[in-house]
Amino acid sequence: MERKPGTLLRMSDKLSPEAKAAFAEMDRERTEAHRQLPAIRAAGVEALKRLLAVAQGNSGQCRYVAGFLLGLYNGDRFKVDLTDFRCLDRKIFQDCVAVLAMDYQPEKEVHCYFENGGKIWEQLAKDWNIPDYARATFEEQ
Repeated sequence: MERKPGTLLRMSDKLSPEAKAAFAEMDRERTEAHRQLPAIRAAGVEALKRLLAVAQGNSGQCRYVAGFLLGLYNGDRFKVDLTDFRCLDRKIFQDCVAVLAMDYQPEKEVHCYFENGGKIWEQLAKDWNIPDYARATFEEQ
């Protein structure tokens, strides 16, 4: 069924005051999120740099951070266990949340913030022996 121009505008006249208020609130939230996006992205990029350094390190938290980064890189291949976040220091956890907030509305893929990022992320998987589920499924067939 084809709608005539202006149908939605006319229909909005029939909305309840509650529905109109809900749509207005959604519009305010969308506007505010758009306003905050540059700051969210800037904080996320800085956190991403710190997390990559952790993932390339040798502490007990490195494997968990590498797994998180790989999950953002390719969630079909690298599965993330959310309980792994319990193994992280608060500051590292907060960096993960900042990167996740940035990646919620991505400007680009996380690995693309780094030169040769794809190679770096693939090396993380090798270094930490993180299973590639797509490869495992392919090899099982």
